[in-house]
Amino acid sequence: MTPADSSDDRASYTFDPARPVPTVGGSLVGFYEMVGVLAGIDPWFASYIPWRARMREIVRPGGFDQRERSGLVGASPPFLSLASRPDVLVFQTEPLPDPVEVTGPVSIRLWVSSSAPDTDFTAKLVDVYPPSADYPNGYHLGLVDSVIRARYREGWDREVLMEPGRIYPVEITLAPTSNLFSRGHRIRIDVSSSNFPRFDVNPNTGEPVGRHTYHQVARNTVHLDREHPSHILLPIVPD
Repeated sequence: MTPADSSDDRASYTFDPARPVPTVGGSLVGFYEMVGVLAGIDPWFASYIPWRARMREIVRPGGFDQRERSGLVGASPPFLSLASRPDVLVFQTEPLPDPVEVTGPVSIRLWVSSSAPDTDFTAKLVDVYPPSADYPNGYHLGLVDSVIRARYREGWDREVLMEPGRIYPVEITLAPTSNLFSRGHRIRIDVSSSNFPRFDVNPNTGEPVGRHTYHQVARNTVHLDREHPSHILLPIVPD
């Protein structure tokens, strides 16, 4: 697999916490927000409106084309494919000559560095459908995704900040899935540093989690050379 817009030994991007990659579906329970009662409703009557009736869905669960759209949290015109964002690295196969079944957990093992003392790395498995009459630009079906916060790369029981510019190994474990990548499709992995609001945005400052006082832009890099062989482990089921 090769990423778009990269050299042979590394692929870098700029992650701005003020403009995170929006969540487009996924293997999750829907995200909702509580909306206010309409103006003019009698307060006595409003007190009997169940909270479920005041919930509005802001992130739909399931597999969707990985493209921004109106009404999506964090999306903005012209609503392009997530793969076209400069803060998303795209690694994909050539069109498959034969079907490939992937069933089981997926592991993404990366060698990374950052200009920040702490940042996130996200990974998403995508089934890339070829162009069709219904979808002239193809259909990028998001399957499963996950995240690793760099300070927890050595375990959730300890926090170890990064030394800017130093290369570290990280592992992103995706939930188990089962998908048949049909002939002519591509197997794709998207790597970035945000997936909001599915995951909260890392401010890149290294401050205590949930108590940051500012945010900063980070320059993040995935390394691809012989000494730092970033790769994916796919549970492929033979014919």
